[in-house]
Amino acid sequence: MLVEERRNELNGYRDLRVALLGCGSVGAQVARLILEHGDELAARAGARLTLAGIAVRNIDAPRDVDLPRELFTTDAERLVQSADIVIELMGGIEPAKTLILEALQGGADVVTANKALLAAHGRELADAAEQVGAQLSYEAAVAAAIPILRPLRESLAGDHITRVLGIVNGSTNYILDRMDRFGDSAEDAMRVAAELGYLEADPTLDVEGYDAAQKATILASIAFHTEVPVEAVYREGIASITLAQVETAKQAGYVIKLLAIAERITSADGTDGVSARVYPALINRDHPLAAVHGGKNAVFVEAEAAGELMFYGAGAGGAETASAVMGDLVSAARRHVIGGPGLPGSLHAELPILPVGEVSTAYQIMLDVQDQPGVLAAIAGILAEHGVSAASVTQSVAEDTAGQATLVIGTHVAREADLAATVEALRASSFVVGVTSMLRLEGQA
Repeated sequence: MLVEERRNELNGYRDLRVALLGCGSVGAQVARLILEHGDELAARAGARLTLAGIAVRNIDAPRDVDLPRELFTTDAERLVQSADIVIELMGGIEPAKTLILEALQGGADVVTANKALLAAHGRELADAAEQVGAQLSYEAAVAAAIPILRPLRESLAGDHITRVLGIVNGSTNYILDRMDRFGDSAEDAMRVAAELGYLEADPTLDVEGYDAAQKATILASIAFHTEVPVEAVYREGIASITLAQVETAKQAGYVIKLLAIAERITSADGTDGVSARVYPALINRDHPLAAVHGGKNAVFVEAEAAGELMFYGAGAGGAETASAVMGDLVSAARRHVIGGPGLPGSLHAELPILPVGEVSTAYQIMLDVQDQPGVLAAIAGILAEHGVSAASVTQSVAEDTAGQATLVIGTHVAREADLAATVEALRASSFVVGVTSMLRLEGQA
């Protein structure tokens, strides 16, 4: 009897039509969850979520999940026009952008995981949603299953966030982790990552830091209520990281991680602004981010009142990413039931975006130098000339490099511009054979 009463109660809910654009690994899982958990989702959302259709390029393409064929269509525009909520999982800029704008302008809420589109046109999409009171949600765009955007946008909205740094690309973390824990060369680690499906079809998106830069844009914009264009994110990838660098870092008590960093900083002339950057950096082995292994993601947040917070979990995967999409879907459905406008974006602080030269950090510099008297004193003089001081210096002499030595110099914190000038001066000096490594030290208080 109770079961029958519950069924009647659910049947009495209003119906919300959900359009799904794209049916790859994430889209297929989203469709499965909507179809399999309809009653449970209705109870949570206060409305029955009906999958109105799935727009794809090829209806007959093989898929990870067996879904009813009658749901598929190639007419995405028509599907969008009849929907209350649109889930965009196509990827790319077009036609995703046009379809999302059409959905928002028609009053539909939109859920997307499209980091490339958000990084390039996020402000335009947010403005379109705000103009009509629709909701634009994209929790899955940064770290898949990890809830990080909603905490930044809502839970920490009343706090003063000072820094966000994290591992937001599981592919590069997997590569660097294999090099650190198992001694793989960069080539071997990349090969294994490719075989396991960690790398994009174009691996440069991962290895050169483009994927992480897009996510840094989104994190910085939300954390600091300021539009941060992806072009303003300083970017370095891991293509040049060698096993020798990884081993040297390990000996000094560090691990190398590709980090996305968004930070409030003050420039040399006293300007308060935002820095957004992506690069491989040294992290103390006792820092929480150092323990993030394999393809996992983690985001470390530092706030004035809340202190230090870390969000950790799966940063990729069809089912994992679908979890974040479904959370946004239920939230959008609740808004339809309750009424009122969608939650607008907060990009009104308009802090200036400061160049990487204004960042203060410490360096680890590895040099091959002439093994002769006076070299250390000369190097100390170059550092002092540019306002940089050495925190540590270690030296080794290899048997196959007669007359040469390798120095590893750890610096105290200094401005990036001063450190860069120091490195250029070292390169130009007659006693330096080559600067073989430059890595920044992050995650310090």
